Amino acid sequence: MTELSALLIFPGGLALLLTALLYEWFNRKLAARLQNRVGPRWYQPLADLVKLLAKEEIYPQGVSPTLFDLLPVVSLAAVTTAAVYVPLFGLTPAGSFPGDLIVAVYLLSVLSLCTSLAGLITDDHYALVGGLRVLTQLFSYEAPFLLALLLPALAAGSWQIGEIAAYASEHTWLLLTQPIGFVVAVIGLMGKLELPPFDAPEAHTEIVAGSLTEYSGRGLALFRLSRAVVLVIGLALIAALYLGGTANPLLFFAKTLLLLFAVTIAQTLFARLRIDQTIGLWWRYGVLLALGQWLITLLGKAPL
Repeated sequence: MTELSALLIFPGGLALLLTALLYEWFNRKLAARLQNRVGPRWYQPLADLVKLLAKEEIYPQGVSPTLFDLLPVVSLAAVTTAAVYVPLFGLTPAGSFPGDLIVAVYLLSVLSLCTSLAGLITDDHYALVGGLRVLTQLFSYEAPFLLALLLPALAAGSWQIGEIAAYASEHTWLLLTQPIGFVVAVIGLMGKLELPPFDAPEAHTEIVAGSLTEYSGRGLALFRLSRAVVLVIGLALIAALYLGGTANPLLFFAKTLLLLFAVTIAQTLFARLRIDQTIGLWWRYGVLLALGQWLITLLGKAPL
């Protein structure tokens, strides 16, 4: 019963979903204040979720209803499964095994794959363009993002998130020894979430809502909730690996909020990049910077 409660209520399950809504509100509120707007009230993300869940699901002509309904469910199931291996709220992960870092990162990528398929299975031109952009952007940022998160694993000598977090708690913050990897990881998380300047897949002034143009009701609610969950998990991963581990849950929560503050400022400052500019940024600079940090780390660990 204790393990089931940990998965369904706290620190996973219900607590994770509510925290995702809270972080979404913080992101929207801060972005609004930075743009001299009032922004939403604290309950607005929850109200939006309830409203969408109560709306009728409309299926586009020619699409498979089963696949149309299944994609948002699979995306939410995948990202919440990734939370099992991540030290949410600075607590010990509910599950752990050697190599769980790689599994968690790729479970987070299921959201992008499902979002892309959501656009590609319809005949809507905007959705098709958005789906292709999601896939193109996925293949651009995924390699640098993975390399950046594996750098702490290289320093700790383990691919297990719990062991890496324990190593980070006992040593100098890896942000100070691997600053390039930290920056690539944060920017990679913004790409995974399709936040500005990497929001070409859902550019509202160009392609309406991108691959999710045909979604409404429950499907749209689950996709939005999945993205909010990825935000929480991504911030927790970066904080655990680069910002001193998980020794103090309260301090860990403050670290994730500080990271969210930095991400929100960055998304507010920069204008949207074209999809070709995004590809060039990641493959010309992102990959090279991540590999350069790998080389520096390997040379630092090499015996004299």
